[in-house]
Amino acid sequence: MAFKSFKIGKYTIEKPIIQGGMGVGVSWDQLAGSVSKEGALGVISSVGTGIYHNREYADKLLKDMRPSEADNFYSAKALHAIFENARKICGDKPLACNVLYVSSDYNRIVKDACEAGADMIITGAGLPLTMPEATKDYPDVALIPIVSTAKALRILCRRWKKTHNRLPDAVIVEGPLSGGHQGFKYDECFLPENQLEVILPPVIEEAKNWGSMPVIAAGGIWDHDDIAKMIELGAVGVQMGTRFIGTVECDAHDNFKQVILDAKEEDIKLLKSPVGYPARGVRTNLQTMIEEHTAPKIVCISNCVTPCNRGEEAKVVGYCIADRLSDAFDGKKESGLFFTGSNGYRLNEIITVKELIDKLMNGEDT
Repeated sequence: MAFKSFKIGKYTIEKPIIQGGMGVGVSWDQLAGSVSKEGALGVISSVGTGIYHNREYADKLLKDMRPSEADNFYSAKALHAIFENARKICGDKPLACNVLYVSSDYNRIVKDACEAGADMIITGAGLPLTMPEATKDYPDVALIPIVSTAKALRILCRRWKKTHNRLPDAVIVEGPLSGGHQGFKYDECFLPENQLEVILPPVIEEAKNWGSMPVIAAGGIWDHDDIAKMIELGAVGVQMGTRFIGTVECDAHDNFKQVILDAKEEDIKLLKSPVGYPARGVRTNLQTMIEEHTAPKIVCISNCVTPCNRGEEAKVVGYCIADRLSDAFDGKKESGLFFTGSNGYRLNEIITVKELIDKLMNGEDT
């Protein structure tokens, strides 16, 4: 199958591949810039930017246990620097920013991303009902919510139309095989009726009720054949995260990449998270420490996500997600939290972004 380009708002995506937004520090300037340079859509994660170029400051906050505000974790200055560096790689090609809806100070982070030069905002981890409000001063910025059901898209479109006379420029449908936080409860992730190939067609039909909104499939997509299958089902393209961890340009620490390379299928689990959704990652020593109550002390210094209630939910599940993702960013295998999709165990090499996109576009053996 020959893959085609498609449009999101005023922007043309040459190759029907969106690189999933992965924080903390997995998809920042090097990865996102390189993906966009190759004609796919690079996505910068807004999560954890506070440690991007100021690790010393972040360490001081941790030591002093002060203060506990969102701008410690979501730095406007750092986000601007990330976009600036990504633009040096990809020029004026489309570049997106992923902002979790559960992020504390969501609207402010979205505005920061728009001011930094994001052409599109992608938002999941909750139904982003306030997305148009956050971007009202940036009409050229395309809005891409992530949903898991046709009902969710219908609710979203009705609300956006009523409050801002606005509709999504595209929608991502994410099934329960993706890495990181899921759109389903734990048990629901395993139900046949919630798998991507089942939930995708109803969302495509719902999207038709609201115009010509392109629909993008995500969650568990691995290779050329998977992309072809999603396009045959009616998607215009796919979003992929885990495979991009296995690239030279991925911003993740080498130890992070090695954890995924070493993971076996049985090591990849749905884990409890302070965010309130199950999250898929590699079971490591961190989970053993949590079970034995020897995990690092929980001290909220970043107020990173609203469902955690300044560390209260972190105490329930036994770890601070901001600190453990930051440890993964620093390559600390013993205490880091390493997110991956269900197919992460299939990762067996580190190649360039160009090589990966060529494989995805043309087939693994071409």
